[in-house]
Amino acid sequence: MENVLRPLVVVGGSVLLTLLVGLAVDRLMRRADDRHPETPLWGLLRRCRTPLQAVVLGLVLRASYGQIRQPLVADHRAGIDHVLSLVLIAASAWLVLGIASAAVESTYARYAAATRDAARVRRVRTQVTLIMRIVTAVVAVVAAASMLLTFPGMEKLGASMLASAGIVGIVAGVAAQSTLGNLFAGFQIAFGDMVRIGDTVVVDGEWGVVDEVTLTFLTVRTWDERRITMPVSYFTSKPFENWSRGGAQMTGTVYFHLDHTAPVGLMREKMQRILEECPAWDRRDWSIAVTDTTPTTMQVRAVMTAKDANDIWTARCTVREQMVAWLQEEHPYALPKVATGPAAARPSVPGPAREPSLPVEADTPRTGRG
Repeated sequence: MENVLRPLVVVGGSVLLTLLVGLAVDRLMRRADDRHPETPLWGLLRRCRTPLQAVVLGLVLRASYGQIRQPLVADHRAGIDHVLSLVLIAASAWLVLGIASAAVESTYARYAAATRDAARVRRVRTQVTLIMRIVTAVVAVVAAASMLLTFPGMEKLGASMLASAGIVGIVAGVAAQSTLGNLFAGFQIAFGDMVRIGDTVVVDGEWGVVDEVTLTFLTVRTWDERRITMPVSYFTSKPFENWSRGGAQMTGTVYFHLDHTAPVGLMREKMQRILEECPAWDRRDWSIAVTDTTPTTMQVRAVMTAKDANDIWTARCTVREQMVAWLQEEHPYALPKVATGPAAARPSVPGPAREPSLPVEADTPRTGRG
């Protein structure tokens, strides 16, 4: 009977103790969250309850499973120790990542709530995202290395790897040159404030918003919901347009090619009425001017302002659509014309004038004097 009850007591007691510890910690975090509503840290830390219970369960089982006197456990003690060690390492890494994620998200949330500058918030968000990815990579590598070192014979493998580190480093540096370049470019973008999540950019003729920034690639979401994935080294080696840098306010233009008889003065009055009814216009500035002429048309440029790239696009489309419709209805003569009539006939060109010939009498004698 003892051989049956002892394993049940050990395993059941370990699970019960783990549940009690998790419940106690969760209550403490809930009370702390209620007492400090100004920070979301304690509420975020409650998500670490599961990895904490995994760590506690691994520790309790590792310390108490030796009390089981069954021959099966005694014969496989080394294997059980190894498995529990691997579980502890994995659970500890999971717990560390949960705590780090809660701390980073809490810091960003407090900063975003206290800062009114959207550009700074996007900058911090980009940096926080990349920092969390770095922490995740470091913890994962350390955990994997620690798990590998628990296997017998890994010490010799580590020594041989250290002995050949010079050759391996040279080969890896040559083979992973582009990868390392993207990695350092990711650090440069994160802390150099070149481009941030949420910035409106134009790359390779495509207009879009930065949707994701990692250590190796950057994703741009275009206006038609496409995703353009580009290496981060592109943004450190080639020029690109960042419409959000230095402020989100923008100035847009619309060009009209019209007949020389177009009423520019009436167009100014119409454009003012259009912009006053357009919510996308920020009321900072607007203008209409004739910027160029050709033998058949003249170019009229309309300028308006808006608070960001999305609104300037809406304002430009509104002005273009309503102005063309107004010209078509009220002033159709102002629209450009293309001559399609038959060409005039070419006049005849007279030949060179010649002197009239004199009549010659048949019976008049010819002399040498003329």
